[in-house]
Amino acid sequence: MSADTPASPDDDLSPEAVADLQDRIDALETEVSDLRTEVDDGGPQKMVIIATKGTLDMAYPPLILASTAAAFGYDVTVFHTFWGLEILHEENSKDLQLSSVGNPNMPVPNAIAALPGMDRMTTRMMRNKIEDNDVASVEELIETSLASGVDLQACQMTIDLLGYDEDDFYDGVTTGVGAASAFQDMVDADIQLLV
Repeated sequence: MSADTPASPDDDLSPEAVADLQDRIDALETEVSDLRTEVDDGGPQKMVIIATKGTLDMAYPPLILASTAAAFGYDVTVFHTFWGLEILHEENSKDLQLSSVGNPNMPVPNAIAALPGMDRMTTRMMRNKIEDNDVASVEELIETSLASGVDLQACQMTIDLLGYDEDDFYDGVTTGVGAASAFQDMVDADIQLLV
């Protein structure tokens, strides 16, 4: 070897050490290949949304995100807990209100928004805006989500806490789901959102 030729790392290793390194490299390449295959063949990506709020304006984000993700092939679960359960309650979901107080995007100051009847007025304004712009209703978004394969889940603890019955919810809603199941779904998901 000339003085200008750089030394190869193999020059200092025994043939056994080189063979051992080659075996380790081969094993790592196989493991990487297996992981790539597992990711590619792993089926659809999974999204879990936790819906915690039950106002009219907060019913839309989880349902729109869920139905859109399902349309893109995602396996979607929406776990509704506490006031978010109102979205799935067949009767209550048709009368969700908009809270005027503390909403910085309301076109009225908080002092006026706190007046009696303002929530009803702003809710009516929002419902008119939804209708005028041909935006789907909450009921239509629930039906679309269920038809798209979205698993709309109702928290069992909240059902018990609010004194609801399983028959109070839209057909197709999964009841009897607890926080442990929701947590496991989140662990297994590629995307987790809290709304």
